[in-house]
Amino acid sequence: MEVILRQDVDSLGLRGDVVNVARGYARNFLLPRGLAQAATPALVRELEKRDQQRARHEAKTADEAKAIADRIGALELRFDVNAGPTGSLFGSVTATNVADRLWDEAKIRVDRRKLEMDTIKRIGRYTVPVALFADVTAELRLAVAPEGQELPTEEELAALEAAEAAAAAPEPEAEEPLVEAIEPEPVEAEAAEVEAAEPEAAAEPAEAPE
Repeated sequence: MEVILRQDVDSLGLRGDVVNVARGYARNFLLPRGLAQAATPALVRELEKRDQQRARHEAKTADEAKAIADRIGALELRFDVNAGPTGSLFGSVTATNVADRLWDEAKIRVDRRKLEMDTIKRIGRYTVPVALFADVTAELRLAVAPEGQELPTEEELAALEAAEAAAAAPEPEAEEPLVEAIEPEPVEAEAAEVEAAEPEAAAEPAEAPE
């Protein structure tokens, strides 16, 4: 079943992608949660029209691409997020989020598929390569920080990540105590002891008849 994603979905696609999924997955998960909608021919045509309009904002020459790269290189986009005590996000920052923020703050239109990044799930500083044109790539800096707080230093971020990894590591299993094997005594010795313990059955001579 073909659906159009309304939000980025890990391991499936980005917002606006047309993807083919199992009918049960679509009806039981994607559609009820508002993550996707059925891909009707009219909606697909509308998406294609939007992609064409966005493409008009992209660089048409290497010189235009270099000028955009210079603008992007001077930026740092900050994302205030809800995060746990070890730095894990309650949610994520996706390529779509970054492309939207780049447009909102700098009016630079970039196809989210040209952002070479994985979904961000921890606070920290990130550098995202942006493919603008043939042989022209910009470096976009991101700061993903806890809401209303300063971003920790690199050393503090590394310590938080190590603490989370240690907490998630399974505890080592306790070793079972070794039981000394008791060697059985040889059968010959056992037989000798039994024989020694039995009273000697000496054969008495038969009494002579009177």
